[in-house]
Amino acid sequence: MGLSPYRDARRRAGKSRLHWLLLVPILVGLANPLYNRMEPRLFGFPFFYWSQLALVGFALVISATVSIIAAKRR
Repeated sequence: MGLSPYRDARRRAGKSRLHWLLLVPILVGLANPLYNRMEPRLFGFPFFYWSQLALVGFALVISATVSIIAAKRR
C-alpha cells in the first residue's frame, strides 16, 4: 500500500530538516577569520593547515551521521 500524501510529506519534511546539518561544515569552512592564523602550531604545522584537516574530519562525521540517521528513517 502507498503512503498517504500527508504522511509522505511529513517524511520528506523530516529528511530536509536533517539535511540542514550538512550546511554546518560548509559555513565553518567559509568563516575565514576563525582559522586564518599561524599559531598555535601542531607538530610544526601552522594552525591554518591542521584546522583545515580537522574540518575535513568534522565534515566526514557530520555527513556520516546524517546518512546513518536518514537511512534508519526509511
